[in-house]
Amino acid sequence: LENPNMATGQIEILADELTILSSSETLPIEMDDPDAVGDDLRLKYRYLDMRRQDMQNNFKTRHNTAQLIRQFLSSKNFLEIETPLLIKSTPEGARDYVVPSRVNPGKFYALPQSPQIYKQILMVSGFDRYFQLARCLRDEDLRQDRQPEHTQIDLEMSFVEVNDIFNLTEEMMQEIFSKILKNKLKLPFKKLSYKEAMEKYGTDKPDLRFNLELKDLTQEMSHSDFSVFKSVVDKGGIVKAINAEKSGELFSRKVIDKYVKYAQDVGAKGLAWMKMTDNGLEGSIVKFFNDKLQKQIIQKLNAQPGDVLFFCADKPKTTNEVMNKIRKRLGKELNLIKDEFNFCWITDFPLFEWNEDDKRWEMSHHMFCMPTQETMKFIEEDPSKVFCTQFDLVLNGEEMGSGSLRINRTDIQEKIMKVIGFSQKEAEERFGYLLESFKYGAPPHGGIGIGFDRLVALMLGLNDIREVIAFPKNKNAQSPIDNSPSELKTDQLDELSLKLNLKKKWY
Repeated sequence: LENPNMATGQIEILADELTILSSSETLPIEMDDPDAVGDDLRLKYRYLDMRRQDMQNNFKTRHNTAQLIRQFLSSKNFLEIETPLLIKSTPEGARDYVVPSRVNPGKFYALPQSPQIYKQILMVSGFDRYFQLARCLRDEDLRQDRQPEHTQIDLEMSFVEVNDIFNLTEEMMQEIFSKILKNKLKLPFKKLSYKEAMEKYGTDKPDLRFNLELKDLTQEMSHSDFSVFKSVVDKGGIVKAINAEKSGELFSRKVIDKYVKYAQDVGAKGLAWMKMTDNGLEGSIVKFFNDKLQKQIIQKLNAQPGDVLFFCADKPKTTNEVMNKIRKRLGKELNLIKDEFNFCWITDFPLFEWNEDDKRWEMSHHMFCMPTQETMKFIEEDPSKVFCTQFDLVLNGEEMGSGSLRINRTDIQEKIMKVIGFSQKEAEERFGYLLESFKYGAPPHGGIGIGFDRLVALMLGLNDIREVIAFPKNKNAQSPIDNSPSELKTDQLDELSLKLNLKKKWY
């Protein structure tokens, strides 16, 4: 009675004696259909949820990938070195998790958002090649690809250029995908500047598995009689369009209205449209565009009979965000997305960005990124002109990692801090140990951090990184399995010299 469909289908046991080692009550969750179980129940009974074969396979893939990364980097003369989890609070984009010190009343450690500063200090220490599968902790709003704690493939090298990091990372990814998935990646990965990515796709995380590109029609629309577009352009906004090729028969007015509603739901005031027919452009707004302008639209969007054209006009940030979402929805609904892994590099980021609300400069990524040699002279006189060596690794529309060449000189680091509002005293208080280390000869260095959980999830075709984390938190950063975070007893608070004031919202 062999059953090849069962793991034990070739085994039969004739028992002379039976000893019950452990018994089970009726299971509180459905094991065969996880979709029928709510997220919190799956997390509360995670030890049952992980018994399922697909979850077991997820963690086998995670394990095999981690071991392969260690083998690969070790073969390239990297040393795996652990950096501390109790550190000084440093701004890295999200809020820190803080830990009170019992033996130093009134003082706090922070949990690291990344090993950034310590891996730079390791380069100063003479370790030319470092890596670790680092734990990173960030107090930020959650979503499918974020967790309060995650794992990062973290590596740093001395005496490197950007292309050295690209080549090493691509070789590592090729090794992983070849040996784990039997999938041979195409090298080298495509490179797009930040400007090009924003112009063509409206995002610095473009999904390149399909070819729909955005077209900027701002200049053309400045001459139109369509007041909606013209007023936006006059106020410094932009107009972008996308050609949903060969969708005319599929996109009825009802379907188009759903796209308009979707655009409004994700931040647009509206979404204009036209259809390309054998007789030219048709639609309620076509009458506002003269023949010359219609020809320009057709030419720029390469419109053919049967195409539907969508337009959005707003502030640059809003327009790009909305059109990126429209592009991704079109790719899905028109079945344009290829079943493949498509990596790309995004380069040439601005170093600073202007915070309109606070009227001050902020870092686009982080303050330890080396400015480009050509634009370094503008740091103090015009920060908007400064670009940096920052680069992002993107896979199928998801940011997989970020890296850069790092600042290794005290004078440059202090200039950067000054632009974003750090006084000399504050810079010394918060980063004095890093700045001092540079005084004793810091080699040029750079590296990258890659989201390990996200990488494994995408390799498995999953959208939610919780499926590859053994004990993740829910959307409220809570752990249903042990009900953390939890309250402390009064004597614990006293030991830590803490007093609660719950009436005052700390956030």
